[in-house]
Amino acid sequence: MAIPVKSLCIVAFLVALGIAGFNRADGAGECRKSTNPDKEAFKLAPCASAVQNQDAPVSSQCCAQVKKMGENPSCLCAVMLSNTAKSFGVKPEVAINIPKRCNIADRPVGYKCGAYTLP
Repeated sequence: MAIPVKSLCIVAFLVALGIAGFNRADGAGECRKSTNPDKEAFKLAPCASAVQNQDAPVSSQCCAQVKKMGENPSCLCAVMLSNTAKSFGVKPEVAINIPKRCNIADRPVGYKCGAYTLP
Protein backbone atom coordinates (compact mmCIF):
# COMPACT_ATOMS: atom_id res chain seq x y z
CA MET A 1 0.00 0.00 0.00
CA ALA A 2 1.53 3.30 -1.06
CA ILE A 3 1.55 6.19 1.40
CA PRO A 4 0.71 9.51 -0.26
CA VAL A 5 3.73 11.79 -0.31
CA LYS A 6 1.72 14.68 1.14
CA SER A 7 0.70 12.60 4.17
CA LEU A 8 4.27 11.45 4.69
CA CYS A 9 5.49 15.05 4.54
CA ILE A 10 2.86 16.13 7.07
CA VAL A 11 3.88 13.40 9.51
CA ALA A 12 7.59 14.21 9.04
CA PHE A 13 6.94 17.89 9.67
CA LEU A 14 4.88 17.10 12.80
CA VAL A 15 7.76 15.02 14.14
CA ALA A 16 10.26 17.76 13.32
CA LEU A 17 8.16 20.36 15.14
CA GLY A 18 7.85 18.07 18.14
CA ILE A 19 11.60 17.56 18.30
CA ALA A 20 12.20 21.28 17.96
CA GLY A 21 9.95 21.90 20.96
CA PHE A 22 7.28 23.88 19.15
CA ASN A 23 5.11 25.36 21.87
CA ARG A 24 2.39 27.95 22.21
CA ALA A 25 0.52 29.02 25.31
CA ASP A 26 -2.79 29.68 23.53
CA GLY A 27 -5.56 27.35 24.66
CA ALA A 28 -3.32 25.54 27.13
CA GLY A 29 -6.27 25.01 29.49
CA GLU A 30 -8.37 23.18 26.91
CA CYS A 31 -6.30 20.02 27.17
CA ARG A 32 -4.29 18.78 30.11
CA LYS A 33 -2.35 21.31 32.14
CA SER A 34 0.95 19.88 30.95
CA THR A 35 0.27 20.43 27.27
CA ASN A 36 -1.69 22.54 24.80
CA PRO A 37 -3.73 21.97 21.63
CA ASP A 38 -0.76 22.54 19.33
CA LYS A 39 1.21 19.77 21.06
CA GLU A 40 -1.82 17.50 21.24
CA ALA A 41 -2.25 17.88 17.46
CA PHE A 42 0.87 15.75 16.96
CA LYS A 43 -1.04 12.76 18.36
CA LEU A 44 -3.42 12.95 15.41
CA ALA A 45 -0.73 12.26 12.81
CA PRO A 46 -2.47 8.96 11.89
CA CYS A 47 -5.42 11.09 10.75
CA ALA A 48 -3.37 13.16 8.27
CA SER A 49 -5.26 12.23 5.12
CA ALA A 50 -8.66 11.75 6.77
CA VAL A 51 -8.77 15.33 8.11
CA GLN A 52 -8.14 16.73 4.63
CA ASN A 53 -10.40 14.53 2.53
CA GLN A 54 -13.87 13.32 3.46
CA ASP A 55 -13.43 10.30 1.18
CA ALA A 56 -10.07 9.17 2.60
CA PRO A 57 -10.20 6.08 4.81
CA VAL A 58 -9.89 6.60 8.55
CA SER A 59 -7.31 4.29 10.12
CA SER A 60 -7.90 2.39 13.35
CA GLN A 61 -4.93 4.30 14.84
CA CYS A 62 -6.65 7.59 13.99
CA CYS A 63 -9.92 6.42 15.53
CA ALA A 64 -8.16 5.30 18.71
CA GLN A 65 -6.52 8.72 19.14
CA VAL A 66 -9.74 10.61 18.35
CA LYS A 67 -11.70 8.44 20.79
CA LYS A 68 -9.16 9.08 23.54
CA MET A 69 -8.96 12.81 22.84
CA GLY A 70 -12.75 13.00 22.46
CA GLU A 71 -13.14 12.16 26.14
CA ASN A 72 -12.45 15.88 26.54
CA PRO A 73 -14.48 17.51 23.70
CA SER A 74 -13.06 20.97 24.39
CA CYS A 75 -9.55 19.60 23.86
CA LEU A 76 -10.52 17.81 20.64
CA CYS A 77 -12.11 21.02 19.39
CA ALA A 78 -9.09 23.14 20.35
CA VAL A 79 -6.76 20.67 18.60
CA MET A 80 -8.87 20.68 15.45
CA LEU A 81 -8.79 24.50 15.35
CA SER A 82 -5.17 24.85 16.52
CA ASN A 83 -2.48 26.70 14.61
CA THR A 84 -0.64 23.42 14.11
CA ALA A 85 -3.70 21.79 12.54
CA LYS A 86 -4.26 24.81 10.30
CA SER A 87 -0.62 24.84 9.19
CA PHE A 88 -0.92 21.21 8.08
CA GLY A 89 -4.00 21.79 6.01
CA VAL A 90 -6.57 20.28 8.37
CA LYS A 91 -10.02 21.14 7.09
CA PRO A 92 -12.22 21.67 10.17
CA GLU A 93 -15.36 20.91 8.16
CA VAL A 94 -13.87 17.49 7.37
CA ALA A 95 -12.14 16.88 10.71
CA ILE A 96 -15.34 17.48 12.68
CA ASN A 97 -16.76 14.33 11.08
CA ILE A 98 -13.92 12.01 12.13
CA PRO A 99 -15.64 10.79 15.35
CA LYS A 100 -18.73 9.88 13.34
CA ARG A 101 -16.65 8.27 10.57
CA CYS A 102 -14.96 6.20 13.30
CA ASN A 103 -18.38 5.10 14.59
CA ILE A 104 -17.57 6.35 18.09
CA ALA A 105 -20.85 5.71 19.85
CA ASP A 106 -20.27 7.98 22.85
CA ARG A 107 -19.09 11.01 20.88
CA PRO A 108 -20.52 14.34 22.09
CA VAL A 109 -23.10 14.80 19.31
CA GLY A 110 -24.14 18.44 19.01
CA TYR A 111 -21.00 19.79 20.69
CA LYS A 112 -20.23 23.26 19.31
CA CYS A 113 -16.70 23.74 18.08
CA GLY A 114 -16.32 27.25 16.77
CA ALA A 115 -18.49 27.49 13.67
CA TYR A 116 -18.84 23.69 13.54
CA THR A 117 -21.10 21.18 15.30
CA LEU A 118 -20.08 17.60 16.02
CA PRO A 119 -22.43 15.27 14.11
